Amino acid sequence: MKYLRTVDLAKAVGVHPNTVRRYAEWGLLPPVGRSPSGYRRFSEHHLDCLRLVHLIYYKQYASLGIRQSGLRMIPAAVKGDWGGALELAYGHLAFVRAERTQADVAAGLLERWAQGAPADATAQSLQIGQVAQLLGVSIDILRNWDRNGLIDVPRDPDNGYRRYGSPELSRLRVIRVLSKAGYSLSAILRMLIQLDRGDRSNLRQALDTPRPDEDVFQASDRWMSTLIDQEQRALKIIELVEEIIQKQTAPIP
Repeated sequence: MKYLRTVDLAKAVGVHPNTVRRYAEWGLLPPVGRSPSGYRRFSEHHLDCLRLVHLIYYKQYASLGIRQSGLRMIPAAVKGDWGGALELAYGHLAFVRAERTQADVAAGLLERWAQGAPADATAQSLQIGQVAQLLGVSIDILRNWDRNGLIDVPRDPDNGYRRYGSPELSRLRVIRVLSKAGYSLSAILRMLIQLDRGDRSNLRQALDTPRPDEDVFQASDRWMSTLIDQEQRALKIIELVEEIIQKQTAPIP
């Protein structure tokens, strides 16, 4: 067998040799043998695994769920089960696309509500505890949304308690759906500020475009663009695994 050195793998994949060593130490590559003189000896299987691991690891993931979905492929590849890795790769693509669908559906509800369609039909006004129970969120979350400017709730003039009517409940339902779909509070606030100014156009763009003064932002601050990138990454993973399978099943000349 022709063995490869650490620098050979690093050069082939475009990473630093220390990255190869780190992946091996983390168990992300198959066990590595040593030469009589103590040098690591890698095979083509190590190189294939490194290519997959680097594609999975080289960028941060949009969410913990997407990250965990991506990482499931690595143990199968390490064992040499590339068919299993391919199944998991297609499952990962389906997971990312489901996230995109949820984000798109939430944006659709937002657009309907912004054009005047109510999102709640509750007739009487409710107190904060009743709203929390109705929406399935904690009182602290409702107060946090209020405190961060996502909603301005009128108060009862007699006792000063917050009173939630149908307009507030509709707004809260939209906020909750967007939040559950992965949009950050910063993105939702950015969109609501535009909407409250009377601008109902390009609300999806507002959700997906941090302002110039937002110097530091997370993936969820531009959620739709991030999910599109994640889908392209998932497709590249599938392409790589299929390429490896084809190489291993090709007849020996």
